[in-house]
Amino acid sequence: MMEALHSLDKKIINSLQGGFPLCEKPWDVLSQQLDIPADEIMSRIERLMQDGYISRFGPMYNAEKLGGGLTLAAMKVPPNRFDEVTDCVNAFDEVAHNYQRDHIFNMWFVLATEKPEQIKQIIKKIEKQTGLLVYNMPKKEEYFLGLKFEV
Repeated sequence: MMEALHSLDKKIINSLQGGFPLCEKPWDVLSQQLDIPADEIMSRIERLMQDGYISRFGPMYNAEKLGGGLTLAAMKVPPNRFDEVTDCVNAFDEVAHNYQRDHIFNMWFVLATEKPEQIKQIIKKIEKQTGLLVYNMPKKEEYFLGLKFEV
């Protein structure tokens, strides 16, 4: 059972959703901004990840602006094979996110590759390993929503 979030944990989560300082000593900057010792911020983030409150802490890169490829993909996975297929898909370093949905396309994942042409190659590998079709759904237009969840 998860413990209730401490007010300092909420303060850290809410602050970090707005970005992480890009400077020589970011933890010191955060410490000053939040009035929380830097080592405590780091240990709280580590605990929040271990306890499952946050799934990831790290940078978000725009693969396309770096010359890479990015696409959304979907699969129709038989329920009795979902865990097996999830393990297979997630074994690819190029899979950035993988979500289960209550829909005929019940697995959705994002592929991010070093080069755009690698998208098709990775999709073919996933299809070969799973025996299932992967539906490639590249974006046509991008919108920035600035989504933030206040804790």
